[in-house]
Amino acid sequence: MLAIQMIRAGGPEVLQAATMPEPQITSPTQIKVRLHAAGVNPIDTKIRSRGLFYGAEPPAVLGCDGSGEVVALGSQAGRFRIGDRVWFCHGGLGREQGNYAEFTVLEQSEAEPMPDTLDFTHAAAGPLVLITAWEALFDQARLQTGETVLVHAGAGGVGHVAIQLAKARGARVLTTAGSEEGIALAHDLGADEVIDYHAGDMLERTLELTDGRGVDVCLESVGPQVFRDSIELMAPYGRLVTLLDPGSDLDLAKARNKNLQIAFTLMLTPMLMDLSGPRAHQGEILRECAALIDAGQLRLQVDRTYPLEQAAAAHAGIATGHTHGKIVLEI
Repeated sequence: MLAIQMIRAGGPEVLQAATMPEPQITSPTQIKVRLHAAGVNPIDTKIRSRGLFYGAEPPAVLGCDGSGEVVALGSQAGRFRIGDRVWFCHGGLGREQGNYAEFTVLEQSEAEPMPDTLDFTHAAAGPLVLITAWEALFDQARLQTGETVLVHAGAGGVGHVAIQLAKARGARVLTTAGSEEGIALAHDLGADEVIDYHAGDMLERTLELTDGRGVDVCLESVGPQVFRDSIELMAPYGRLVTLLDPGSDLDLAKARNKNLQIAFTLMLTPMLMDLSGPRAHQGEILRECAALIDAGQLRLQVDRTYPLEQAAAAHAGIATGHTHGKIVLEI
């Protein structure tokens, strides 16, 4: 089969096409999937540049997000039938093969039926960002109907689905964006207010929009300085969730005075630590999101697509930081 291998740590040029044997089912509960698309996520670019998890060494196939059709079943794999369309977040970290390839094998419990209304390209854009946004907003921050949430980078991969999930939960959604296209997309996705972070003081604007109180929940996905700034715009007893490392030189005095709850979200934790319970919960999240998608309450924005052979160009594209939604490899 055709696959894209990371031959060493480095820039996008280390992603090279290779011919590999097709993976084979080795467990009775596994399924084999012919991949039709693979989502490209920032974690892929970080692994490519820094190295693989688990102490693994290249060559390796990257790509956590995939969608495709089931082509073979283990003897005890009863959840699916041949031809079923599935989506999943599996592999690509260094231990199991990722999805920049024509085929993959995974446990049936790690795949979910695709939403009926999605094509393979849009389905591959979904699992990692949907699970991340859901865990951040609902599991960590416990966002409630009627609360106000600020979603940073609302036109990005996680941000664009977080806006919609928060609206579906009945929250008031503020978000940030930095271009006309991003601002327009955030409005189109249902954000109540969009703050242009190039146009002025984000803190001042957020406090103005909340009558000086601040937001109940904030989802931060940009970096250490934005995390620090977000403490200022939180309401007392608010919940601030970050997807990133906020850095070591933190002054949390204001966070303590406000009695803030600060939490981290890394949806890869169940994969990295082999946690079956959280993996099962992530499957539930994908089923909930599939229902929202099929009901027309949630959509996945694909910024651009590349053929599998141009994975290096896709990585170069995501590194610009100017994508609106997701980048997907079509296989």
